[in-house]
Amino acid sequence: MKKVKLKIPATVANLVCGFDILGMAIHEPYDEMEIRLLETPEVIIKHKDKFGLPEEPSKNVAGIVLLKIQEHFNLQNGFEVIIHKHIKPGSGLGSSAASAAGAALGANIVLGNIMSKDEMIHFAMFGEELASGVRHADNIAPCIYGGITLVKSTDPIDIISLNSPDLFVTAVHPQVEVKTSDSRQILKKNITLKNAVEQWGNIAGLVAGIQKNDFALIGRSLNDVIIEPVRSILIPGFDDVKKKSLEMGALGGGISGSGPSIFMLAEQKETAEKIAALMKSIYDEMKIESFVYVSKINPVGIEIIE
Repeated sequence: MKKVKLKIPATVANLVCGFDILGMAIHEPYDEMEIRLLETPEVIIKHKDKFGLPEEPSKNVAGIVLLKIQEHFNLQNGFEVIIHKHIKPGSGLGSSAASAAGAALGANIVLGNIMSKDEMIHFAMFGEELASGVRHADNIAPCIYGGITLVKSTDPIDIISLNSPDLFVTAVHPQVEVKTSDSRQILKKNITLKNAVEQWGNIAGLVAGIQKNDFALIGRSLNDVIIEPVRSILIPGFDDVKKKSLEMGALGGGISGSGPSIFMLAEQKETAEKIAALMKSIYDEMKIESFVYVSKINPVGIEIIE
């Protein structure tokens, strides 16, 4: 294949307590990307969206990934990439990861499947580094693997695919911007041993709950004593959304990635849709525009659509 068109899903990183190590693919929103292999060595990036992202390859998340692939494999070919983003940059729903992962996976396809999934993740992390200053994989991994993933290590890359419980995800994206780089800067550099032990217990409980389809265990493990108390102050309405969603029957949830999006898990679609209406009403009352998405966990990740 010399050309491929991809549907690249949004992702929820951290899953509350699993900072930089847990991630989950969802069905909506999603980006579309078309990648064509060129006979000449240039990398051409074109955006068909309203976000005004740079199209110079070295300054574009997808572009830098392709430049790194080109350099590593000493390619004489280049790439033309057309990107239509629906995942807004700065949303906390893995916008930069979608571009980076899509570029890596798309390049792999048009080059004849020369890379493993972990090699694609290696190159995609250069895009995340450009976007946030950190080579993290918690959004990229579920894009490429699908479902829920655990990033045991990024050096060397060690990704573990987890079970995808039959749960519904409600995500709200209030139209305020929180840059990943900014939200990392406010985090505490040191934490107490007590908080560390509690967080480890929550992460272990969450992974066990996911693997066992134990929804009660998932619910009581979705607790973050380190990151959320700091980052939540950047998100208007966060405490209200979380408290009322739990009262309405959500298993649990919290900040999606670095925010400002918030996600909640629920066992029933009816509950998830009621939570969606609640989230929308909270931001309507605050006169903040918001977009709400309800979907199941996406077990596939990036899909080829042409």
